[in-house]
Amino acid sequence: MKKADSIFTTSVHAGMDRRSHHGAASVPIYNASVFAFEDAAEGAAVHNYEKHGYFYGRLGNPTQEALEKAVAALEHGEDAIALASGMAAISSALMSVIRSGDHLIAPESMYSTSNSLFHYLSDNFGLEISYVNAKNPANYQAAIKDTTRVIWIETPSNPLLNITEIEAVTEFARAQEIITIADNTFATPFNQRPLRLGVDLSIHSATKYLGGHSDLTAGVVAGSSEFIERIRHSTNKYFGGNIAPQVAWLVLRGIKTLALRMRQHNENASFIADSLSSHPKVKEVFYPGLETHSNHEVAKKQMRGFGGMVSFDLGGFEEGKAFMNGLDLISIATSLGGVESIAQHSASMTHAVLSKEERKTAGISEGLIRLSVGIEDKGDIEKDILSALERL
Repeated sequence: MKKADSIFTTSVHAGMDRRSHHGAASVPIYNASVFAFEDAAEGAAVHNYEKHGYFYGRLGNPTQEALEKAVAALEHGEDAIALASGMAAISSALMSVIRSGDHLIAPESMYSTSNSLFHYLSDNFGLEISYVNAKNPANYQAAIKDTTRVIWIETPSNPLLNITEIEAVTEFARAQEIITIADNTFATPFNQRPLRLGVDLSIHSATKYLGGHSDLTAGVVAGSSEFIERIRHSTNKYFGGNIAPQVAWLVLRGIKTLALRMRQHNENASFIADSLSSHPKVKEVFYPGLETHSNHEVAKKQMRGFGGMVSFDLGGFEEGKAFMNGLDLISIATSLGGVESIAQHSASMTHAVLSKEERKTAGISEGLIRLSVGIEDKGDIEKDILSALERL
């Protein structure tokens, strides 16, 4: 497609090349694990990447490539690679650039499974890890060692919606030839484009907002052609985390409405955050769009909108569980980013794998609720929340 300035236009047309698909307005699903050649010369050329083409489903197909082009366009990256899940994207990106003995710097508060992966790599493969308060870029800089290979950024973070000043981190990281990887799942390319702020690789759990309908599992990594090719021909090839063509097509379909959905997610989440901020039973609200947020000014500078995620503290473990049991419209589930509103009690669900002390270090209170605000009527969402709070 021709380059478009508006993400509303890009979301609809990104990844489309109708000439390659016989004029189809929707990219077809190529259910093929094997691709044949006209002759031996073509087979050799495609296998050796001297000619563009496909030869084995684990290494790509036309539906997958269309998705990769779409995400690259949305992120303003040179290339992208689609994988079977967000964790496949995270593990493939990280393991394509680290070696045993390397040092990784990561946020104290972040997605729990990423944290578990880092511990696994530390325990089994000698990766050294330093955890920092990522709200201040200087903490990243102070933690750098001679062996530092990667700085991991997650902004807004899961589940506290902490904001890291991306450009400040990438400036000193690039000067010291340290690779920066950002998890952009919460923000999406609608609200934030880390590659334009100097990040080397931007990661999405496409299971969330890119897909947008809670009906698939996928992941995508976007970045320079050099980094993406490294992933494609190393960790992706050897570990086999390839995306199925049917799933790639579903993500492509979801992306067509990404801009519309994110505009509504942003609006609804802002409304809910404001409403919760004045409620007497809510101890604290975490949302980068609030002026009371610790890094609100940084969020305003690097984000188009503040996203659809809101977290709030109800004080104690039992209060958190009681609130969940009082919900009616809002679903209790562990995922996020779908059109429907979803809530979770972090201490008893996603972050139950951490000890109470580890949760405390990460700033995750026993009464923390993470709310993925959907695109329903915002008044209906608020009514359900207020009803559940009244029962506490």
